[in-house]
Amino acid sequence: MENLKPNGQRAKNAIALLWIVLVLDVISLASGYLQYDLIQTVASGGEITDETAHANDLREQIIGVTYLIALIVSGVTFIQWFRRAYYNLHLKVNTLSYAEGWAAGAWFVPILNLFRPYQIMSELYKETKILLAQKGVRMGDKISVSLLGFWWTLWILNNIIGQIVWRVPTDTIGELSFATIASMAANIVGIPLALIAIKIVKDYSDVEPYLDELRDEDEILTHLVGVAKI
Repeated sequence: MENLKPNGQRAKNAIALLWIVLVLDVISLASGYLQYDLIQTVASGGEITDETAHANDLREQIIGVTYLIALIVSGVTFIQWFRRAYYNLHLKVNTLSYAEGWAAGAWFVPILNLFRPYQIMSELYKETKILLAQKGVRMGDKISVSLLGFWWTLWILNNIIGQIVWRVPTDTIGELSFATIASMAANIVGIPLALIAIKIVKDYSDVEPYLDELRDEDEILTHLVGVAKI
């Protein structure tokens, strides 16, 4: 049976980038609050200096660009880990529902990306746990599917809020205030989303090496049976 492809480093990369995104969510939330406070000052008739407004805009732009770059890189590293994990499971289970390429491609297909990645992640967890249990490897709740629904709900909610943030106009004080609140809401959702995603990757990464051990045990058993027949 073919060896599993290494996936530990991909898991570490995905986890590291998720931590960076989480930290940037916290920073962005704090920056958004400062901007909202300035907006309320102006809305209530107060005045702010041009230097203060410029400093706020520059801060928001730097944080926004940094966050977007980190989010893109995090998405790439997560999908790389996800596809490799599903590929490795294909080496052990012949009855999986989808080709391993869908673990990457499904994220980019409209409508399909609303449910297919979740279905693949759920199958990844369930089939791995069943396979390990059949071989006598008990992992308890290490790869429980209970968090997956919560993870995907937060992911969908985060994307909906993100679309609102990108599409809402900011030509008036009221519109800018609403966009700022929406952006802060996205950060609030993004923090637990990142934490759960980190746990999902780490938990699976911890048990994935056991699949290779199952390969070794099966090969030894096959070899012993062959020797006995001789």
